[in-house]
Amino acid sequence: MIVIARALLAVLLLSTSCSRLRADSDADGHVEHGPGRATSHRSFADVEAWKKVFDAPERPNWQMPERVIAALNLKAGQAVADLGAGTGYFTIYLARAVGEAGSVYAVEVEPTLVDHLRQRAELEQLPQILPILASKDTPRLPPGGVDLILVVDTFHHLDQRADYLPKLAAALKPRGRLVVIDWKKEPLPEGPPLDHKLARDEVVAEVTAAGFELAESPDFLPYQYFLIFRRTDARVW
Repeated sequence: MIVIARALLAVLLLSTSCSRLRADSDADGHVEHGPGRATSHRSFADVEAWKKVFDAPERPNWQMPERVIAALNLKAGQAVADLGAGTGYFTIYLARAVGEAGSVYAVEVEPTLVDHLRQRAELEQLPQILPILASKDTPRLPPGGVDLILVVDTFHHLDQRADYLPKLAAALKPRGRLVVIDWKKEPLPEGPPLDHKLARDEVVAEVTAAGFELAESPDFLPYQYFLIFRRTDARVW
């Protein structure tokens, strides 16, 4: 009986360890509900653990980063932001798209991830990457200085979004774009539990209420919706 009990405990511990490494899983078990509230609060401080998730070798198969970047139609010399940059998965693609004359603000709230982003930028010899240690209620981006803000699998982590989204709008240039890529609210082989996800229509409603309009919605990603917004004062008549 003791041997069986130990075996069951080992299986339980292994299962718990694997669940913590699922993309976006909530190890803290803390889930918020209500309009504009984060659905998941957790720590991303363990860089080595999250590198195994965010930089997993199979991720390009479903994330299609080259197609995502191509759809953004970025220009050399532009200033862009990777909000919730994590380990820098999309930061690197953005940096290569805007070139040495451009700027990529890699925004994170975890000091360990900011350190990692700085080290990765130096290793990749991409001086245009500028890591930013943000706070949970402000992105600390330069006012009116950003052409595009990319938010991948991070929108559902943002709390008090009715207050936060206008700060993103203030960071954008008059024709600036806000891009949200997040998990479809349905059972999927990748991503967080269902109750951590936000429905596409809910995201569109919140962002448009903050002074944006939906400009494009590419549909090639299998597990995520892809929403490209512009500031409503950016219309060309």
